[in-house]
Amino acid sequence: MKVKIVLHVLSVIMLIISLFILLSAVVSLIYDETESALAFIKTISIVIPIAGIVYFLTKSGKNHVLGTREGFLLVSASWIAASLAGALPFMFSGAIPSYTDAFFETMSGFTTTGASILTDIEGLSHGMLFWRSLTHWLGGMGIVVLTVALLPLLGIGGIQLLRAEAPGPSIDKITPKITQTAKILWLIYVGFTVIEIILLMIGGMSLFDASTHTFGTLATGGFSTRAASVGAFNSAYIHIVITVFMILAGMNFNLFYKVFSGNFRGFFKDTEMRVYLSIFIVISVLISINLLGTYGSFAKSLQYASFQTASILTTTGYATADFALWPAFSRNALFFVMFVGGCSGSTGGGIKVVRIVTLLKLAFNEMKQMVYPRGVFPLKMNGHIMKKEIVYPIAGFFFLYMFLLLAVSISVASGGYDILTSFTTALVTLGNIGPGFGLIGPSLNYSFYPVYIKWILSAAMMLGRLEIYTVLILITPKFWKI
Repeated sequence: MKVKIVLHVLSVIMLIISLFILLSAVVSLIYDETESALAFIKTISIVIPIAGIVYFLTKSGKNHVLGTREGFLLVSASWIAASLAGALPFMFSGAIPSYTDAFFETMSGFTTTGASILTDIEGLSHGMLFWRSLTHWLGGMGIVVLTVALLPLLGIGGIQLLRAEAPGPSIDKITPKITQTAKILWLIYVGFTVIEIILLMIGGMSLFDASTHTFGTLATGGFSTRAASVGAFNSAYIHIVITVFMILAGMNFNLFYKVFSGNFRGFFKDTEMRVYLSIFIVISVLISINLLGTYGSFAKSLQYASFQTASILTTTGYATADFALWPAFSRNALFFVMFVGGCSGSTGGGIKVVRIVTLLKLAFNEMKQMVYPRGVFPLKMNGHIMKKEIVYPIAGFFFLYMFLLLAVSISVASGGYDILTSFTTALVTLGNIGPGFGLIGPSLNYSFYPVYIKWILSAAMMLGRLEIYTVLILITPKFWKI
């Protein structure tokens, strides 16, 4: 295990995180929030010296190539370190006095879960609200992917880092150089960010609100500057803009590169994308019909139904209404999409559409095999045969996901909470969704949970964002063997 190179790159990641913390300090100063600015500066004064010392002590390891094991260790370590440091401004400013709560909020931000312990969101300073949403934006495309884009990591190191952090069963290189691939993904991400900010400002949002809500949308995170979430703006135009960008954020970003490269056929023929959009359209329409008695017109029902379906399907977690009060059919439809998630290579969480499609194809193939024992039925995706090296990990992921879902549910239930609250808490933290049902509905929060459950849920959020394998592999004995 090349610990030296892991520490070296980790120190660089923390220095990059410090720059974004400094940006939040600038926002605080713009709004004349001295106390918040001092909290950010105090955090930087701790993080930068430590990261700087580690950087220079491990400098000789910078030319080494990161291996597979180092990649897994670095990705997990970077997310933990980022959350540990990112929680400090909340605590230093007094916005979130408890470090457990501050860590929970920060981990929820970086993992784009959107689960919050805050009871008075509007009471936070602009700087703290900006940093809270900025953690979404950084975690959406990936902290390590950003580092790969900025640094010349060579060979297997770069691709292993992207595979360990990027959501979905596989990550494809857009270009031969993995650093260039990371840059392209981030350029697309930044481009969408700028466009959405402009569109939201046209709809009447301030630059601050447009920026923070764009961070949450493109990262499929869900942190808002208002307790009533996006519903506080009461604008059909804003609802539509955010709905569109949530759907875009839930798609595989590699497909956008195909579109920008003129390969429209490759975009529209992608099986996962078509299934993803089909689920969104069908569920939105069905909920709209079910909500006719609630909102009076189909247009109004479709506005709220499509927004909430997009929010839950993409695991964003924004809300324009308290869907816990909707009719039973609508609630159950939203509960169904909680198990789906976005596409591979997107910023969305959950199981991912490609895994569900693969497992369904596998199940149908098994039934065909039972009818025609001598038949050969290859499993295909987008016209290509899927190798067992891809199918087996998907099956293993699904089992681990369900096992962890039950384990976290039981852990939450140990605090004396009902089955609906316990199960959906596990589902929305592991799936990085945010709001659920029961005591964690869209108008409620996670502040009531005891300390030990908050740490368990923080771990669940990280497991979900890093696709389970990346984290669990660290506890296997063989991983640490020389």
